[in-house]
Amino acid sequence: MASAFAWQLARRANPGFDRAVHRGASAFEVRRLAAEVQAAAYALDSSTISLCLSLCPWAKRRRYEAGVKLHTLLALRGNYPTVVIITPSRVHDVNILDELAYEAGSFYVVDRGYLDFARLHRLHQSAAFFVTRARSSFRALRRYSRPVDKSTGLRFDQIMMLTNFRAVRDYPDPVRRIGFRDPQSGKALIFLTNNFTQPALTIAQLYQGRWQIELFFKWIKQHLRIKAFYGTSENAVRTQIWSAIAIYLLVAILKKRLHLNASLYTILQILSLTLFEKTPIAQALAQLPPASESPNPKNHPCLPGF
Repeated sequence: MASAFAWQLARRANPGFDRAVHRGASAFEVRRLAAEVQAAAYALDSSTISLCLSLCPWAKRRRYEAGVKLHTLLALRGNYPTVVIITPSRVHDVNILDELAYEAGSFYVVDRGYLDFARLHRLHQSAAFFVTRARSSFRALRRYSRPVDKSTGLRFDQIMMLTNFRAVRDYPDPVRRIGFRDPQSGKALIFLTNNFTQPALTIAQLYQGRWQIELFFKWIKQHLRIKAFYGTSENAVRTQIWSAIAIYLLVAILKKRLHLNASLYTILQILSLTLFEKTPIAQALAQLPPASESPNPKNHPCLPGF
């Protein structure tokens, strides 16, 4: 199966690889330290891949829409997928929190679509940490505040107790509320976390790192032709998506083992042009330009761990 092949590639790419324990989904988990917090940090998000409803009725979402969701847990150090779950697009993102086995001491960075206090409390009880954004309807009682350096963009750092009846029932412990204003855009952001030891600015920077998963989805869709499918059955669609992930991991392994400085996009282009030539890979990639010379380098995720 393509998923099993991708799982084996992940084992090769990461020596500390361990299979994740969660219920009924294909997944893989990598343990690695994140430089910012000296602990593993992951970003969780999903991307919808649209399908033709008449050809793929099994993926029906609405009356005239169909698609599948690619739920991914991405290691922020290295930008490689550690958990991949493919579901019909009608499955809400927050349900994926029920499928994960949390690693104690790790950070899980999610957007507001995953803000479910009952599920976050299960994460908290696993001795893991979450970082997310507060909704506008968030209500809590401040217990005390910590001093912050407002020159860094921080606005407040508070320890709160939830006041909404259902929220208190689902999450009876205190939470940390951090206000931050982006110096560049001027946008005000409010973060929630259950970590009380890391500096407030580090928590804000962790959430900023969540953007790497958006770049991963963009790379997969743009450069691996995942928008056009060769088959219309559920198995065919899943196989093609897993094959795209396997290609991503193959290029990442090649970049790591040959100590290449070029971007993944550049390496992929060279390999596609020399696919049917009897040329050693090392020789074909010997004269690669540096990563900055590839087109639109900002659109391709870097892999510091590779």
